Amino acid sequence: MNTSQPTPYKADILVVDDKPDNLRLLSTMLTEQGYKVRKVISGELALKACQIMPPDLILLDINMPNMNGYMVCQKLKSWKETQDIPVIFISALDGVVDKVEAFAHGGADYITKPFEIQEVLARVKNQLTIRELQKKLQQQNYLLSQEIKERQRAEAELQKVNKELHRLASLDGLTQVGNRRCFDENFNLEWRRMQREKAPLSLILCDVDYFKLYNDTYGHLAGDFCLKQIAQTINDTLKRPADLVARYGGEEFAIILPNTYLEGAIHIAELVQQNIKNLKIVHGKSSVSEYVTLSMGVSCVIPQVNLAPNQLIDITDEALYAAKAQGRNCLVTKVLEIPVEKGEKLIN
Repeated sequence: MNTSQPTPYKADILVVDDKPDNLRLLSTMLTEQGYKVRKVISGELALKACQIMPPDLILLDINMPNMNGYMVCQKLKSWKETQDIPVIFISALDGVVDKVEAFAHGGADYITKPFEIQEVLARVKNQLTIRELQKKLQQQNYLLSQEIKERQRAEAELQKVNKELHRLASLDGLTQVGNRRCFDENFNLEWRRMQREKAPLSLILCDVDYFKLYNDTYGHLAGDFCLKQIAQTINDTLKRPADLVARYGGEEFAIILPNTYLEGAIHIAELVQQNIKNLKIVHGKSSVSEYVTLSMGVSCVIPQVNLAPNQLIDITDEALYAAKAQGRNCLVTKVLEIPVEKGEKLIN
């Protein structure tokens, strides 16, 4: 018993001609070359055959009744499933106008009758080679586009992960507001931005009054919860996206207020103090109130080239210590004594 597999055909070719002799001749010579050949005698049948099973190539006569070759080719090029099939016109019409018309309707090549068998075979092979290369190119383009999409997806995911890692690295683990690293990055960023814009930058430093006594009295768990409440309250008090609260030290918090003059910073500081008082966190060991309170230092400057960012931090820290020295549960303001440009002022 012969178990060998039949040799697959080179390509599926549809021959369209209303002359049986032409169909028979073309079919015979193509079949002998290893092509699968389907034959139809009209344009209507050609369209149906293509819809049932699109061929690899079409040999198409022009002069046919009801629907000529131009109409058939134009219809095929309008369908997504058949628009890429190469069409070789075979016709007795050999005028330049006829050939131009054929290419205008989407033809890939043109052979005049009577034809030479070798010429037909060569042109068929050429169009099939071109079509195969187009398919490979389309496949490569598809794979490349998929690779690009996958790479873009991976890059987007990586950016998302990096952003989340940066966010987590910038958060204080206990209070979930910015940590010292977050403060340093944002403070230096806003300093440079305000320097470019010649706009004011305000800073508030807050210290929880008698916090060590609070911890000693109520325990560290209660102390942690107290810091969380304070951090969240300060964060809720700030309304603008650029405003930032960060845990500056153990029980110290820093508030960065870009584009804010001293008057506005004082207003924010007073709001924070009031909102902390409204929490009514009992502090039996405090010497200034029955509840937890804050001491605050407030300062403002228009950043300039001849100033260092640390100068604003230092003077705000001085204001905070002055608030503590004045009995706590209060705020003290300080402004760097520097010349400002005409029309600029720190209190607005």
